[in-house]
Amino acid sequence: MNLLINNIKQLVTVSANRRGIKAGCEMSDIGVVENSSVLIVDGKISKIAPSSKIKVNDEIFVLDAEGGIALPGFVDSHTHLIFSGSRENEFAMRAEGKTYQDIASSGGGILSTVRATREASKRELFRLGEKRLNDMLKLGTTTVEIKSGYGLSPDSEIKILEIINELKRDHFSTIVPTFLGAHAIPFEFKENPDEYVELICNYILPHISEKKMAIFCDIFCENGYFNLKQSERILSKAKEVGLKIKLHADQLSTFGATELGVSLGAISVDHLELINENGINTLSKSKTIASILPGSSFFLNHKYAPARTIIDSNIPVALATDFNPGTSMCYSMPMMMTIACTQMKMRVEEAITASTLNGAAALGLSNEVGSIEVGKNGDIIIFDVPDYKYIPYHFSNNFVKHVIKNGVLLEM
Repeated sequence: MNLLINNIKQLVTVSANRRGIKAGCEMSDIGVVENSSVLIVDGKISKIAPSSKIKVNDEIFVLDAEGGIALPGFVDSHTHLIFSGSRENEFAMRAEGKTYQDIASSGGGILSTVRATREASKRELFRLGEKRLNDMLKLGTTTVEIKSGYGLSPDSEIKILEIINELKRDHFSTIVPTFLGAHAIPFEFKENPDEYVELICNYILPHISEKKMAIFCDIFCENGYFNLKQSERILSKAKEVGLKIKLHADQLSTFGATELGVSLGAISVDHLELINENGINTLSKSKTIASILPGSSFFLNHKYAPARTIIDSNIPVALATDFNPGTSMCYSMPMMMTIACTQMKMRVEEAITASTLNGAAALGLSNEVGSIEVGKNGDIIIFDVPDYKYIPYHFSNNFVKHVIKNGVLLEM
């Protein structure tokens, strides 16, 4: 069945340029079309025209947007969605003044989630992942990157990637699998982290590449986790076996992670809370995207990435939730937009671009999703609000009225 969406008060197209991405002042150009309709045929956007200008026949289902605001489906380009357990006790510890590093050194942090996730069955993890994806759809997120990283052993990492790929096959959302086996040093290799690096390079990466289990390889390049030499070893091997690369960079310290990512041709460097002038200059001369994760800074009460400076340096910025149990227990993209506008000096239009088109570009998908343009997938969200600026303004409430994914109106 083909779908016609009528009576759209504001259609926010976020139309792309030839590169499929926006940087600098381009990020404020979101292409608002007043009083329009969108025709979706066989899952693809076929026509955008003024309301009542598209002819209707029996093969077209008509959805009345009733003066709603239409945006492209949100693209959450950085999540850690597959995990078991929760870490509310750590949240309470931080409220008492403990730091992220204090909690990790006392047996909490990433490794506490690793324990719970290793013990969980595939069925349980699939069910948890499915529920989270359903909740994200209700908030307007139609494309999601999902990382492994809470297994930290060959069997457990492969188990998580298998679950991600099963969700990719079965769920309405577009899902992009990322291997993050280098998320932390596992218990078994605490005294010899280089041995774990070699296990990743010599066994896990070739295996997941052969089985086509991931598109990207990510790494937590950070003091106390994986240093520059170890990160370069893993990312170079990932490229060698055919994976694209991205990095957690400059989150807790600054020692060259952004520069390493650029030198290796990473599609994005993510976090960037502590990026310095050299890192920004390096990014500005590259094609690497700056993915910023305001939920993590908000949740940890840490410094925010300097989004205003990055955008003004003509670097494309993507926004993502960093959804995970320890540092960003939130998968609401509208909430990320609110934080970006109130805490990071981003304009509303920039936050929309960063949450749609540029998020898609950070996953290599901007030719398919992230904007409302003829030929792209019919991923459209209808909001029951008076104006697109209202979406980050009235934070915490969910104003999503309709979710259309690949031309299918989903029952939410």
